[in-house]
Amino acid sequence: MKVKTILISQPEPKVENSPYFELEEKQRVKIDFIPFIHVEGVSSKDVRQQKIDLSKFTAIILTSRNSVDHFFRIADEMRYKVPDTLKYFCLSEAVAYYLQKYVVYRKRKIYVGKRTFTELAPYIKKYKNETFLLPTSDMLKPDVPKTLNKLGVDWKKAVFYKTVVSDLSHLREVYYDILVFFSPSGIKSLFENFPDFEQKETKIAVFGNTTVKAAKEHGLVVNIQAPTPETPSMTMALQRFIKEANKK
Repeated sequence: MKVKTILISQPEPKVENSPYFELEEKQRVKIDFIPFIHVEGVSSKDVRQQKIDLSKFTAIILTSRNSVDHFFRIADEMRYKVPDTLKYFCLSEAVAYYLQKYVVYRKRKIYVGKRTFTELAPYIKKYKNETFLLPTSDMLKPDVPKTLNKLGVDWKKAVFYKTVVSDLSHLREVYYDILVFFSPSGIKSLFENFPDFEQKETKIAVFGNTTVKAAKEHGLVVNIQAPTPETPSMTMALQRFIKEANKK
């Protein structure tokens, strides 16, 4: 089966030099970006019901751009003036860079991990006397609380936003050669929208072990997987598969 169409279950990249656009051009395939899930903020009332008082925290752990946006949204709704002394622990350079949307970077105490939560842990451990707030979604990876508990720091999780299944009814009669998923939530969305979905000739591409597990639990055959030593990114895994499939 030749690959002509691919559906990526995420928003379209905002950068012009995205490897997906290069893949589309080089392999002469059509790639559509349709988010299978989206984020909705919870109200400040919901946050208060979680017994969260922002003034009690001296440090904040930011794991994504969403956590940055929703922390400052809730602070604004609660009329809480974020103090200059607040310490920010950011999961990655991308999250730290995004923080500049809300704070003057050079005037704040910001600590940045490389990519994973384990890599951020040493910075948190160094400041273990702080009181940490973790603004998160309702779908927090289990390794995050596990790592924080292991460090023995004073921390509290607060759900500031939720992951919601998107309405995909407009795709009911649309067929793609490859469906690409990046989280178990995306797989869940597929089957909530289309409970009678049958894979048939459609190839399934997944990123990460938890997504592989979710796909298999729903009876899907995983044809393309990343990251692997040979294909550390999804675009590389797709390119490899397309080259083979379209050569035949």
